[in-house]
Amino acid sequence: MAAKTKSPNLQDVKIHAVVGSDEGQVRDKAHTLYQQLTGGVDDGFTHETIDGISDNSDSAFEICSSTIQALLTVPMFGGDKVVWLRNANFLGDNVTGRSQRTEAGVESLRTTLEKGLPNGVQFLLTAQGVDKRRSFWKFIEKNASIQIYDRIDTSRDGWEEQVAHLVRNRATEHQLTFTHDALELFVMLAGEATQQIDNELEKLDLYLGPQSREVTVDAVRQLVPLSRAAIVFEIGQSLQRGDAARAIQLIDQQLAADESAIGIIRASIIPTVRNLFFAKLILDTYKASPASYNSFTAILNRLPEADRSWLPQKKDGSGVNVYPIFLCAQAAAAFSLDGLRHVMEAALKADQSLVTTGLDHRLILHRLIAEVAAARPAKRR
Repeated sequence: MAAKTKSPNLQDVKIHAVVGSDEGQVRDKAHTLYQQLTGGVDDGFTHETIDGISDNSDSAFEICSSTIQALLTVPMFGGDKVVWLRNANFLGDNVTGRSQRTEAGVESLRTTLEKGLPNGVQFLLTAQGVDKRRSFWKFIEKNASIQIYDRIDTSRDGWEEQVAHLVRNRATEHQLTFTHDALELFVMLAGEATQQIDNELEKLDLYLGPQSREVTVDAVRQLVPLSRAAIVFEIGQSLQRGDAARAIQLIDQQLAADESAIGIIRASIIPTVRNLFFAKLILDTYKASPASYNSFTAILNRLPEADRSWLPQKKDGSGVNVYPIFLCAQAAAAFSLDGLRHVMEAALKADQSLVTTGLDHRLILHRLIAEVAAARPAKRR
């Protein structure tokens, strides 16, 4: 995710902070900043790096004390010095962070920084979790250059689009390109954490070799492990392709793992069917292009409010949740509107049967999958 920054000239500030929930981004950006501050030269004597991972409040206090001592100790051979408190895990709203012993140590560190550092000494802080209500962070906000890298919030609408943008940018560094379907699948499998995304891209890079730099769906399926969220996504993708066998295989795996049939239908099947129906209705009614997200969005945005009110809305109330509908647009073109309307009714009946009857849940889901596949006419040869 793009950083929120407060970055004056490095020469004009003595305190630097790189924080946020995206561990990979924090690590990479902090390393780059450390290289800039030290000029890329660390002889092991001039600069000091202090491990900020504490096991309890006593070790957190000792870490703060060691940091203070390092800040107040001039370099052995003179010159500038950088003190890096790395990966501090006691600054957040957790048991260790709330303890009086930890708070005493952090407060001593804040007081030391507030009094001013010796000439030539700079302080670099990195942490994944920081309680921004506390006086320590409020001091950092006012007196430091700050970079914040938080993970994309997957509870908010449109997170897939943000992660896809991040993946494309990181893939460019490996000279990789994704097919449309491969990118969708990769986003659901790898998730929003930059470190995980980078790990999976490195695997794809090695797997493809120098001859082919395009990532396909098959490559993603072979190398990137399936999470629960990814299986939910894959069931939906199989329904869109009309691949009933694959959808049934995944559903049976989930049921065998004691996943709830109601959870499966409501997390994957119903949202997929609903988005296919909306996408088909938009394609037929407003002649939107299933190939261009910007064009698809622009057409919906130009509609009167009354004509958009029946579409799924973003949770924050800022408008139509376009992205999941657009993802179904190309697949929706292969269905008939009447067929999708019938499938919507079938999904409702299946959901009711799962809740109110004692029928075999596996059979109910299999029958629904067959009805979805039947609503997608076979391609003419």
